[in-house]
Amino acid sequence: MQHQRDRIDLTGRDYTAIYALSDIHGCYDEMVEAERHITADACSLPGRKLLMYLGDYVDRGPRSSDVLAHLSAPAPEGFDRYALCGNHDDVFLRFLDDPDANIHWLEFGALPTLASYGIDARHILFDLGYSIGELRDMTLKAMPAAHIDLLRSLAVAVTFGSTLFVHAGIKPGIPLSYQTDEDLMWIREPFLSEGPQLPLLVVHGHTPHSRPTFGSSRIGIDTAVSMGGSLTILKIADGRPTILPSI
Repeated sequence: MQHQRDRIDLTGRDYTAIYALSDIHGCYDEMVEAERHITADACSLPGRKLLMYLGDYVDRGPRSSDVLAHLSAPAPEGFDRYALCGNHDDVFLRFLDDPDANIHWLEFGALPTLASYGIDARHILFDLGYSIGELRDMTLKAMPAAHIDLLRSLAVAVTFGSTLFVHAGIKPGIPLSYQTDEDLMWIREPFLSEGPQLPLLVVHGHTPHSRPTFGSSRIGIDTAVSMGGSLTILKIADGRPTILPSI
């Protein structure tokens, strides 16, 4: 049984700008380029900036291990960086903790994640006949401890004043203290149609669209970078959300 993940309140911190990215899905090159774009945009701003990652660092794309290594390293100079947990990150960790109960991860975009650690899961399971538990043991041996520590440490929500950052969304009208981690990492409807139904602006990923979605008191920024889309950068400065132009 995994413990409830942290919910962090940054209200009162003094940030001149907030930048948010979501659903990296192993697309390391695009993530690094987005961070370069962010630091270039922020260089003319005084004070500290906040960099929010909204989850789903692994699966589908080719370089999950490099993404986790990057997020385990220090943030860019002048930034506070917080990485939230996405449903893919959570299921990956659950597989590492209990592979038999979470074997479905292997059909959830997992094979590229394992390949990024040098593990050919199909060959190991089907050609060599190893068990799921043995595949898990090989994965743990191949992963740096810092990557596992990062997956365990990821918070599930960050609040900054009346702005809430989560991976997926919230159950409409329910206070944050009553939302489960599963709600925050997995929900789609009725949140997407109804919005939060609370005095909050919710910034989230999880549900991909071809372009950023400005809904009812919510902004969705998953634009499917691992499926041929782009990596959207949301900027909030002076209380105003904007999308940084594509690089």
